[in-house]
Amino acid sequence: MKINKILAMAVLATCSCGTSAQKASNNNLNMLVGTFTDGSTSKGIYLYKFNQETGLASKTAVMGEIDQPTYVTASDNGKYIYTVVENSDGKQGVSAFERSGKASDVLRLINTQSTMDEKSAEENGKGKNDGSGPCFIFTNGKYIITANYGGGDISVFPINKNTGGIEPLNQHFCFKPEANGTVSHIHCVRMTPDRKYLIATDLGKDCIYRFNIDNTATFTNKRPLLSNCTVIYHGERGLGPRHITFSNNGKFAYLINELGGVLVVFAYNNGELKVIQRIMADEGEGHGSADIHISSDGKFIYTSHRLKKDGVAIFEIDQSNGMVTKVGYQETGIHPRNFNITPNGKYVLVACRDTNEIQVFKRDAKTGLLTDIHQPIKIGKPACVKFIK
Repeated sequence: MKINKILAMAVLATCSCGTSAQKASNNNLNMLVGTFTDGSTSKGIYLYKFNQETGLASKTAVMGEIDQPTYVTASDNGKYIYTVVENSDGKQGVSAFERSGKASDVLRLINTQSTMDEKSAEENGKGKNDGSGPCFIFTNGKYIITANYGGGDISVFPINKNTGGIEPLNQHFCFKPEANGTVSHIHCVRMTPDRKYLIATDLGKDCIYRFNIDNTATFTNKRPLLSNCTVIYHGERGLGPRHITFSNNGKFAYLINELGGVLVVFAYNNGELKVIQRIMADEGEGHGSADIHISSDGKFIYTSHRLKKDGVAIFEIDQSNGMVTKVGYQETGIHPRNFNITPNGKYVLVACRDTNEIQVFKRDAKTGLLTDIHQPIKIGKPACVKFIK
């Protein structure tokens, strides 16, 4: 009887340990950080382990000698990492890296491609401005698309399925200046929830474009990914559409305007955006609103703001109609740019560029409000935080 009891306790202990180890593993996220390298101590892209239960981080890898990897993303399996090279001197481009897959990650550069299109540059008289300032990168696993702020254009690259590398540019979309001299500044490209369209925000012309997506296009068949560019939203002049995201159920879209500091709420249906609400997000009139994210439970939306009263605005989402109510504003370090929310919704990590740190806030799931846990991740000019596999 005693032996059976001891065996049962041993089995229970073994199961408990396994469960705890699995839980710890699930809580240790791979966190990718893009940075500004000019005038910075940063050397490029960094990879951290971030524990989404404790809020603690540890650096696992760095790839040096790459300029201005300010916005980063990864393949679905986390094996390949892609980054913009946010230059405007003719060296603007995109780069691909492969992770070692070992416990101590090493990032190996596969290749770099230019976001410039020489033919397009000649036709539009842009020269080195063509494809300049790539500030956002998106991948659907088969293609990479960049939003080029300085060039005011979009670059599209196939991904080599065998190497994970980036093939030469095969589509390039330019937007001609308006009669009054207003030029485009593309800041964000994102696929719609139904995966039928790509939308792009134009901060310069205060509008949003929509492209049809050919989901059968691949590196192998060389079919063009994007077609039929259409303007689907004309915003108020001077607001400056910057980043956009979609609700968890795909029925609503939320746009933060950089210059006006206004959050715009849309109803989304089959490629169409219908404005249902406008609300001020910025509290400092800094004209530097930056990023926007929704919590994993879909109940709260957050926007970051720079240049005056740097911080993060907090809104509660009405689940019945998608509209929002402002519930708070959390001040942060200097120049909060991109930020992200852990998958479990417990922490919000804010890349404060000019404080040289990623500030870690604990999030109250009921109120949406944030509390600084005073465990910052020190890093030179952080610009982007992404959680990857």
